[in-house]
Amino acid sequence: MFIEMLIIAIIVIYIFVVNGKINTNGILNNNSKLCNLLKEKDYDFLLIAKYGDRVYDPNEVFMKRVRNGILTFAALVFLFITKMSYLGLIIALVIAFLVYKNQYLSLKKWYRQHLNYIDSLLPYYLKTLEVLIHHYTVPVAIAKSIDDAPEVFKPGLKRMIEKIESGDSSIDPYMDFANEYPVRDSMRMMRLLYRLGLGEQEKKHQQLVSFSKSVSSLQAKAREQKYQARLNAMERRTMIMMCVTGFGSLGLLLISIFMLMGNMM
Repeated sequence: MFIEMLIIAIIVIYIFVVNGKINTNGILNNNSKLCNLLKEKDYDFLLIAKYGDRVYDPNEVFMKRVRNGILTFAALVFLFITKMSYLGLIIALVIAFLVYKNQYLSLKKWYRQHLNYIDSLLPYYLKTLEVLIHHYTVPVAIAKSIDDAPEVFKPGLKRMIEKIESGDSSIDPYMDFANEYPVRDSMRMMRLLYRLGLGEQEKKHQQLVSFSKSVSSLQAKAREQKYQARLNAMERRTMIMMCVTGFGSLGLLLISIFMLMGNMM
């Protein structure tokens, strides 16, 4: 009885959506807070890292993911309406979930492939910021650095400055940035940046030297991992070439043996 009522409700809703009687975008936007409970913590970061904040609005793209998952579930239920069962509902839910997760998994795959490049963005940005800190306070230096910062960091930097300018003098704006951009050593570097902003003017030079050494160390680590990734890629290509050459030679040898045996017989 429950399944029949559920099927009828889905069919009615589907007809209303197709005819434009129900605005799915409006419904999802009105319940965006509820939908955001399903959002992965690093989703916004991954989307902006790949496309930039000027190409896509993360919230808008995420709501499309939710909508596609819901419509997929409704379409599958409608398609198998005559043979619907509890197992069918579970299968429809699993497929809808996979449709919902597909873009996120694709972004994660892209992130793993470009991990070294993305991780290298922070130390090079901090090196630019270090030059500005010689002449300005840390918040002012961050504000002036936004235009030249990597695209992926710009939204987070703007939010950080807004929080600081609104009167938040705690470490929270810096930690929020580090949580939003979980690249290599982001937590440690944001703590150092916050302490540098708290330091007295007399001690600023000493703290800035320490900050500069940390940034340089981070840059060296990024270069080392970049070269290591290139070396691993070259080793994989060499191994593939050796395997192809070896199996090709073995195949030709076997063909020659079989042809020789055929001639002898």
